[in-house]
Amino acid sequence: MSSILTNSSAMVALATLNNVNMKLNETQNRVSTGLQIQSGKDNAAYFAISETMKGDSGMYESINDGLTSTKNSIATARLGAETVADLAENFSERVAFAQGSGVNLGDVQSELDSIVSQIGNAISQATFNGDNLVGGVATQTVVSGVTRSGGTFAATTLTFSSVDLGAIQTALGNIDLENLDTGSTDAAVPDTLTEALTMAEAQLSAAISAATSLGVSEKTIEGQQTFLSSLTDTIDSGVSAMVDADMEAEAARLQALQVQQQLSTQSLSMANQAPQNIMSLFR
Repeated sequence: MSSILTNSSAMVALATLNNVNMKLNETQNRVSTGLQIQSGKDNAAYFAISETMKGDSGMYESINDGLTSTKNSIATARLGAETVADLAENFSERVAFAQGSGVNLGDVQSELDSIVSQIGNAISQATFNGDNLVGGVATQTVVSGVTRSGGTFAATTLTFSSVDLGAIQTALGNIDLENLDTGSTDAAVPDTLTEALTMAEAQLSAAISAATSLGVSEKTIEGQQTFLSSLTDTIDSGVSAMVDADMEAEAARLQALQVQQQLSTQSLSMANQAPQNIMSLFR
């Protein structure tokens, strides 16, 4: 039975068209933004997780930038320690040369004083942006990442030790080949050439240890940075898998919905013509 008061076909066609238009708008938004989940109304659980992961990714990138500054400070200190080690080696070689007979100790001491002065210059210049890691032995702590466990947020840290190159300079400066056999009771001042050589060798060993320690710390920072970079990439990929739209599927869906929209429009137009067809029977 047909009715001119209630057009059921038009109502169905209109509902279908509205549904198609709604899906078409959603698909067009996904295509234009590249996102399948843009807010909590799309998928509350995925939205909450993805936003938290985005925050972690941003923190990891910032922490990585901070570690770059720390690594540069360590690298500068390491260069200073390696320079001091080279100079300490030269110092030991000159003291070893002085062990021979007929050597002018005054001339050798002049060389040693010059080396000690060069060590001081290297120490004073081995700082990066005011960060001095060669002025004393102390534990340095830097943030290396963040962790979430059982709903608890915390920062992770790395520790390394600064070095005291000044102590090496002071010890070498106490060696005076022209004033041996003074009978001094100060253990830091040598009384013989043999003691002077032993002390010089000990400070060379200390300089090498300082350079090695800083090198290990620099390598540790680099390893953490590599891990953070990989971790950030993994997190970003995980977020992408959760919220990004499948552009191939969305493109195909867009074309299908556009065809459905055209067909629904035609169906609605045909349904609206039904009452007119009924009225033609009375003419």
